Amino acid sequence: MVYCGKPSRGCQMCRTRRIKCDETKPTCNQCAKSRRQCPGYKDEFDLVFRNETQATERRARKANKKALQKLGKGDGGEERSGSTSPVEGLSNVIRSPLQQAVTPALAIPAETRADCHFVANFVLMPQQGSTRGFFDFLLPMLKAEGVNSHLQRAFNACSMALLNNCAGARNQYADKALNEYTHALTGTNIALRDPEAQKTDSTLAAVLLLGLFENLTAKQLGMSAWGSHIEGAIQLVKQRGRKQLRTRTGLLLFIAVRTQMIIHTLTSGKAPIMGVEWWINDAVKDEWAAKCQRVMIKTGELRAEVTRLMNCMPRTPENIELMLNMIRRAQMVDQEAVNWMNNLPEFWQYKTVHWETSVPNGDYANAEIYPGRVDLYADFWIASVWNLCRTSRLINASLIVRCAAWVCSPVDYRTTPEYATAARTCVETISDIIASVPYHLGWHLKKKEFLSRKNLGHFACGEEDALKGLAGYFLTWPLACIHCQDYATDTQRTWVHGRLRYIGDDLGVKYAHILSKMQVRIPSMMIHRDGLMASPYGSAQNFEKILNARNAPPSAGYSMNPLQQRESMQKAAFEQSRSELLHKASGNAGPSTQWVAKNWLTLPEQNQYPGSQYVAGPTQSELISSAGPLVASERP
Repeated sequence: MVYCGKPSRGCQMCRTRRIKCDETKPTCNQCAKSRRQCPGYKDEFDLVFRNETQATERRARKANKKALQKLGKGDGGEERSGSTSPVEGLSNVIRSPLQQAVTPALAIPAETRADCHFVANFVLMPQQGSTRGFFDFLLPMLKAEGVNSHLQRAFNACSMALLNNCAGARNQYADKALNEYTHALTGTNIALRDPEAQKTDSTLAAVLLLGLFENLTAKQLGMSAWGSHIEGAIQLVKQRGRKQLRTRTGLLLFIAVRTQMIIHTLTSGKAPIMGVEWWINDAVKDEWAAKCQRVMIKTGELRAEVTRLMNCMPRTPENIELMLNMIRRAQMVDQEAVNWMNNLPEFWQYKTVHWETSVPNGDYANAEIYPGRVDLYADFWIASVWNLCRTSRLINASLIVRCAAWVCSPVDYRTTPEYATAARTCVETISDIIASVPYHLGWHLKKKEFLSRKNLGHFACGEEDALKGLAGYFLTWPLACIHCQDYATDTQRTWVHGRLRYIGDDLGVKYAHILSKMQVRIPSMMIHRDGLMASPYGSAQNFEKILNARNAPPSAGYSMNPLQQRESMQKAAFEQSRSELLHKASGNAGPSTQWVAKNWLTLPEQNQYPGSQYVAGPTQSELISSAGPLVASERP
């Protein structure tokens, strides 16, 4: 194959005009200045594998035409006479130009394209043993498994889904992706019923891939499936025990589940099972990342405990002191996060390489950089760990404000010193996360003076200096946290909304679309939620008397006794307030966004009125957990 030079990454309009394109996305500035419509950019795969068939055919047709003209003339240069044309006379002797000179185009199956595209975007290899990769355990496992194994099917489902989400695919691979997902789900459930197969590395890896598939596709029927997959993976890790840490693959899988568990607990409000020490001890691949995850697990435990107390705790002097203690605990965890950031080694530190003063035309929704600084990191994985720590600070600040609001009620919580401190912390943290976004989304790739090998993630295949889907996947959770903060400005929220849309449209992580539609505001909506969930008899002491009153016969002429009537009225008011809060938090954007908003706010299902829950029983999640490891049921 002839080397045709380095392919141009410019937009089609600039290539046609033969001018240098600045490669600004989604619309290049050259087209914007000349008021032309920018047609966009070629896919990364098409840049690597260029089809030269049409150009070759044109050259062959031109050369063959000249040859036929020579054959059609006599020795004196005059054309031959006769009823049969030269082309017709030679048609049985000379082949067509396409048959004669054109090699058939290289037909690459969609499955092969999908596999290469997924590995080039989501399989991050560790650099020099100093940092951890992402899904780097997959390739050797896939080689060891059969082509029809549930692990291979789960990998195929993710790769086809990612290829289907890419620009230009036009949803032509959705059915193939769903078919592979169905086969993977069936095979995984069969393996889970086998006591030996359920403990294998391949089964756990398949469950993680199924969870990633849900984030890539973000179908309405599968919105709760990601949580089900992660809960299933957590149960598998628990059953596999500590011996799984003795192998490299087992350790990497354990850490991958731990990372997903942290995000799941923080979004759902559920407490991490087994505690911090069980998750961290003897399971350290990178010392500094493990310290950050220790802080995150403590944050998840603290959030679950605060939510539990808010649901049922009466207002007494003892409980007020307990809530003040929760504030102190949250402040201690936040200080651990600050100490982690201040003591990182040089390799983990970021550097500020640019300052942006304004947004062109005030278009924050499509701006690549928000006004302020731009930070550069050693690689994507280190940047993602930094942002995890920052989100823990945002969550701890919201917990402190929630507890302060409970203590000072009915006084406005925004007058407390805890609120003022939390506001300063969150404003600084939001700016830090925003400063990392341009690096994740490839701004530095167009700046040769900032580009170095250490700033590029080492992926298993493909070009290193290209925009990666994994970088956008790492950003979805931190950006969603910013989008939901009370302390974010309107322009910041608009810019974050645009970046989430970009991740969903251009990088193929469709879950970002759902997160961009949420209208949750934290901590204000959480404080509203805490007021709804407070028990109507929180200050009462004689619960036996209350229970007896509920069982008393109804009053004359009524179907319920006075206490039951009061409960019914309170239940109706609770359901109405709950529906209004959920509608506001989801922005009426559909069932998928509504499900995520309800999960973030830890709102109960309808008809689960907190005032009637006097006897504690197992929750639905506890019943599911007690039944063993499960993954999401098959789609209809």
